Amino acid sequence: MELKFYTFDLELKNTFTISHGSRDFQPTLIVALTEGEHTGYGEATATKYYGVTSEKMIASIKEVEPLVRENIHLTPEELWEITFPHLKDNPFAQCALDIAMHDLHGKRNGIPLYKMWGLELKDIPLTNYTIGIDSVEKMVEKMKEFPWPLYKIKLGTDEDVKIVKELRKHTDSIFRLDANAAWTAEQAIENSIALKDLGVEFLEQPLKTNDIEGMKRLYKDSALPLIADESCIVESDVKKCAPYFHGVNIKLTKCAGLTPGKRMIEEARKLGLKVMVGCMTESTVGISAIAQLLPLLDYVDMDGAMLLKSDIADGVKVYDEKVHFPDRNGTGAKLLKFE
Repeated sequence: MELKFYTFDLELKNTFTISHGSRDFQPTLIVALTEGEHTGYGEATATKYYGVTSEKMIASIKEVEPLVRENIHLTPEELWEITFPHLKDNPFAQCALDIAMHDLHGKRNGIPLYKMWGLELKDIPLTNYTIGIDSVEKMVEKMKEFPWPLYKIKLGTDEDVKIVKELRKHTDSIFRLDANAAWTAEQAIENSIALKDLGVEFLEQPLKTNDIEGMKRLYKDSALPLIADESCIVESDVKKCAPYFHGVNIKLTKCAGLTPGKRMIEEARKLGLKVMVGCMTESTVGISAIAQLLPLLDYVDMDGAMLLKSDIADGVKVYDEKVHFPDRNGTGAKLLKFE
């Protein structure tokens, strides 16, 4: 068994701005886990907002390398349980390792990961394409540069309804709105009424995670469905979100990988919630992992690789308004620069 680490600064097509800040590059870590003739690839982005660096992730994974070596013959789920007590404070590192193990497991069994789970690629959702906060002119320009039937609009300003009204003049595409916890309950209720008439499908994380009273009011009076993002990080959050949201957006990096992510989907279904999986501007390595879950989802935000100037990997790709799976096993990911 061999573990290798590759770090990249993924350059974005456009400066990406949300209510937390702006960036032109997305640092990311690729984990390559080799056993015999097969190599599995995993990925997690390094995100300042969450205090995550590639160096910290590498150090954490190296600490569990003896455990991985000793238990490489097990299933990804069994390995996750063994390594989690040591990586519980670094879910991004756990995610990269877990995805690599899933990819390896599929490859050594000679089957795509989704087929190992008994899933079929039918009635799968199409990803939205994200438009970050910018001047209205530049947001329109980005939409014209990339015509798409489904946009996620990142907002969180005092002019959000006005901005959406202007964007609506230039496209008939469906809008999803992500306020990144920037609104008050009063703003969200008022905005939801106007936004429903503007072809917005749902609101993602309109309020701060600790505004429970606000969420109670919003859930009662919102004209649009509400999807939890920052309020739904780990498995125990799914049940907590059920009284205040209509659905949850699960991020593999935040919840620590495909293993818990799949369990969160199952829990959300039991509670009658809609299910979305989102990305953190990963390359095609991370996006290919998300794609394995598509048959289980109502919505998906897997446009990370689509937002890059150039990709570092091949695998599941999204173009021509369709998801294209490669004829490869595991997640289908292949690191271009080293193969």
